[in-house]
Amino acid sequence: MKIIARIYNDFPTKFGIPRQSGRAKEITGRIVFEKEFRNDEALRGIEQFSHLWLIWEFSENVKEAWKPTVRPPRLGGNKRIGVFASRSPFRPNPIGISCVKLERIEKTENEGSVLIVSSADLMNSTPIYDIKPYIPYTDCITDATGGYAEDHKRDKAEVEIPDELLEKLPHDKQKALIEVLRDDPRPAYQHDDERVYGFPFSDFEIKFKADENRITVIDIIKIV
Repeated sequence: MKIIARIYNDFPTKFGIPRQSGRAKEITGRIVFEKEFRNDEALRGIEQFSHLWLIWEFSENVKEAWKPTVRPPRLGGNKRIGVFASRSPFRPNPIGISCVKLERIEKTENEGSVLIVSSADLMNSTPIYDIKPYIPYTDCITDATGGYAEDHKRDKAEVEIPDELLEKLPHDKQKALIEVLRDDPRPAYQHDDERVYGFPFSDFEIKFKADENRITVIDIIKIV
């Protein structure tokens, strides 16, 4: 398989990335094609679709061995379930699939045509193997059931960010950060009210504490 593109966004590490695509609609990213695939003919007609499927690699979770069971975060990080009944990144083949919204296509001088997408759950520089259009009448199954994930589809934390901290961020990043925090990026097994968590987001380090269902940002530091 060949890498056809990579996505570039505000998540240089795994911590903080939305757990599923579509959970943080304000998150945007740039899909830049590898030189071999920078051909506008390959994108002809793509603008007619509002959403796309991305097929990509869990490039930070490649392991030689695999296990038949995993511990999904939504089950508290303690209960095991079959790997094929989960979307865990720890799989026999480290392949992910995500549905993203196509916001627009940008023509650039050095990178060719770049796809601007939102709602992705990929880390910065993640390799992409394929892009396919999302087709509502076949891909949207209205009577589908979501198993154990259904119990957590509306889980959202309350987020508190003092105005003086929020204003440190560019305006177009503020709503995106709030969405990320509402999804509670902490590992499911960590519930220390006094612990200070941190993760890089765009050009900033976000520091926060968590108390049950509330996330409180205590500092936003510009990364030099």
